[in-house]
Amino acid sequence: MIIPSEQVSLKHLLTVEALSDQEVMGLIRRGQEFKNGVQWMPQRRQYFAANLFFENSTRTHKSFDVAERRLGLEVIEFDITTSSVQKGETLYDTVLTLSALGIDIAVIRHGDENYYDELIQSKTIQCSIVNGGDGSGQHPSQCLLDLMTIYQEFDGFNGLKVAIVGDITHSRVAKSNMQMLKRLGTEVYFSGPEIWYDESFEVYGHYQPLDELIPEMDVIMLLRVQHERHDGKESFSKEAYHREYGLTIEREAKMKKSAIIMHPAPVNRDVEIADSLVESLKSRIVEQMTNGVYVRMAILEAILNGKA
Repeated sequence: MIIPSEQVSLKHLLTVEALSDQEVMGLIRRGQEFKNGVQWMPQRRQYFAANLFFENSTRTHKSFDVAERRLGLEVIEFDITTSSVQKGETLYDTVLTLSALGIDIAVIRHGDENYYDELIQSKTIQCSIVNGGDGSGQHPSQCLLDLMTIYQEFDGFNGLKVAIVGDITHSRVAKSNMQMLKRLGTEVYFSGPEIWYDESFEVYGHYQPLDELIPEMDVIMLLRVQHERHDGKESFSKEAYHREYGLTIEREAKMKKSAIIMHPAPVNRDVEIADSLVESLKSRIVEQMTNGVYVRMAILEAILNGKA
């Protein structure tokens, strides 16, 4: 049986703040429908997608790949190590070339924040841009899969208490999530090393020591320590970080029975979270990975709706 989508229609997906609440919930619900086995409308013509990842990725890159293939898109392989990027070609010229070749959707991860501004302002580039992560800026598809995971667990957001814990300043996941969680009615809290916390986040929530938050939270959302974005001045041993700011077995025992553990991964085991808790009953880390395929199907379908 083929069931039409909720008709979310997008030209690009660049940031979560550019989405309306209706669009956010439409994408979450559509992702859930895909997960429940609902089929999608066949495309009237052949569409091409390319995944341009200028930073390493497993989950985001491969889940977009799976999502594209499940929707019947032709996936054009792109490897920066064998492309003209190695000859000095700019991101703009790479996307300009792919657009000229007939690529309909370019999923891009790049180390520069707001890399997409130049691309969407071009009158020549015609392909849709999906932001797969821009530096320490935004990660909209990760935010949406996180929201889907929470919605699946609690059937809503209003009044939930969510703690975002860890390397917040350098995390594009944290920045996307804090915005949408606040908008959807959750109470947002922050914890982790204060050196990785910025007062600008107070718009969305408040900082508290982790041990004060643990017993009260519905969701403990842990973040990876992003060593590649540090300047070398902020350093913790793995043991010290885990003891002071990680979800230890002792801390997990103090969580509410209904509370869940989340992490965007990759996980530094026994740093942000005890190894034995990664696949524990409270953990939804694996579920987040699974949900990533379905919510990215919803995103891609919304882009195709916009093209139709």
